[in-house]
Amino acid sequence: MYSGELEVQAKRKAIAVLQDEINRILNASRELATLPELMMKKDKTGIKNTLEQISTIEEEVENLRRKITREVADVGGLIMNRENLLNTAYTMDEIAGYITGISFKLSNVKPTTLKSAKLDKDLTKLIELVVDEVYKLNEIIRSLNTNTASAIELAQETQTIEREIDIKYRQATIKLLTEVTNTKELMLMKDVIEGIEEMADKCQRVSDSFILLALSL
Repeated sequence: MYSGELEVQAKRKAIAVLQDEINRILNASRELATLPELMMKKDKTGIKNTLEQISTIEEEVENLRRKITREVADVGGLIMNRENLLNTAYTMDEIAGYITGISFKLSNVKPTTLKSAKLDKDLTKLIELVVDEVYKLNEIIRSLNTNTASAIELAQETQTIEREIDIKYRQATIKLLTEVTNTKELMLMKDVIEGIEEMADKCQRVSDSFILLALSL
């Protein structure tokens, strides 16, 4: 077997691990999306279970990131763009960390703050958009080994979602600064909204990395 074939096999193996990683991140983001409604219902048990589930998934993502680091190290010089693979895995790990941070801060916001400022719907929409972006990443990586043209098309769709998140982020920030006067609540909500926007940026970075992988297969 020639070295080119070995490189392709090594890449495909690494991509399979990345796919596991993004699947878990998608599950965590879907858990995050349930949080605003649970808070409005004051469902303490549901909130606790959601936070625990997200924390568990973050650990699983970290373990997968370690796995891909080991596998890329094992094949050594076989993979020409191994730095891109590793950067992608580490950025995905950061996305999982964002989900944990957002969920923790959001769970400490008073439901009355969300309700009185009418931010619950804005927040839910923002989170739903970032879930859509993660879902697109999941579709991209599924397409990498079979249809690179489709993967590139899907990557353009993530850019559209990311732009929409930017717009919603600015609108929610203005509403927050206008409607919320309690300093603690303001800071928590500001961190939550900024965290979602930064998470969307990380998703876009992963999308760009996936395209580089698609072009190298």
